[in-house]
Amino acid sequence: MPESRPKTLLAMAPHVAARLLTGPVRERLVAVADVDPDLVAADFADPAVAGALAEAEVLCTSWWCPPVTAEVLAAAPRLRAIVHAAGSVKHHVTEACWERGLLVSSAAAANAEPVAEYTLAAILFAGKRVTDIAGLYRERRALPDVEGIFPRYGNYRRTVGIVGASRIGRRVVELLRPFDLDVLVADPYLKEDLGVPHVGLEELFERSDVVSVHAPALPETRHLVNAARLARMRDGATLINTARGALVDQDALAAELSSGRLYAVIDVTEPDPLPPDSPLFELPNLLLTPHIAGSLGGELARLADLAVDELARYARGLPFAHGVTAEELAISA
Repeated sequence: MPESRPKTLLAMAPHVAARLLTGPVRERLVAVADVDPDLVAADFADPAVAGALAEAEVLCTSWWCPPVTAEVLAAAPRLRAIVHAAGSVKHHVTEACWERGLLVSSAAAANAEPVAEYTLAAILFAGKRVTDIAGLYRERRALPDVEGIFPRYGNYRRTVGIVGASRIGRRVVELLRPFDLDVLVADPYLKEDLGVPHVGLEELFERSDVVSVHAPALPETRHLVNAARLARMRDGATLINTARGALVDQDALAAELSSGRLYAVIDVTEPDPLPPDSPLFELPNLLLTPHIAGSLGGELARLADLAVDELARYARGLPFAHGVTAEELAISA
């Protein structure tokens, strides 16, 4: 099948482009696409990018890409595809893009990997109470009574509940298979058998020692994890959220954590980042990280590699391996 080198414009924050397109990835990009890797559109109204936008057949986007509105599309009459070197395309792919019939691809599958890895580590550390015991050891400078303080210490035959059979949720299920854990999943859209019990949300919260949230942020999922569902969780259970802050009622979570009844590992908050005076910073039974579960540092190369792979497929006239449709986007992150 003959190959072309489609005219491509980078659209993202310049510092993101500098981190994504390094070494071999940059070389592959230039080989696959007719692109100026030093020209980055952070603002489609910038006169410096007007010529490239008018000629572009493909936008290669990433974080902080401006919305691709009807006005932008009018200035890009040859645009046929958007290849996103990051996760969700909701922030920049507008209804006008679907009306134009643009082909859209996302590196969400690549970004899912580090999030799933972070989640796996959090699940296993939760069962072993690693952060709690480490804190006690540091505080007391002596071996704490681990089994006395944490009578259900350990991971053997503990139950992990996965809320949302999303790309990340499914990958977490796969990563958990080698372990002696009982896994449940709750998702109203799940049709196929993932090899683990598919249960209702209330049952999942009641039965799980660890609840890990992987649902999309939609109007109907706001505060999906609310006071009533937190109250259903077993004493000593752990909530993990690597999805979106809006999925968890933070006030309700803070109240449960303040009582000492539950534990939590939270990587995303509302707002994100938290204000310095947030009470969450003061809770010893909360491991709070600043949105680091997704791709960072050396992991960015995985996103860029997938995006260049998709560009290569487009150049050969092949369908995207990681295409996104409007219908899928409506129920995903």
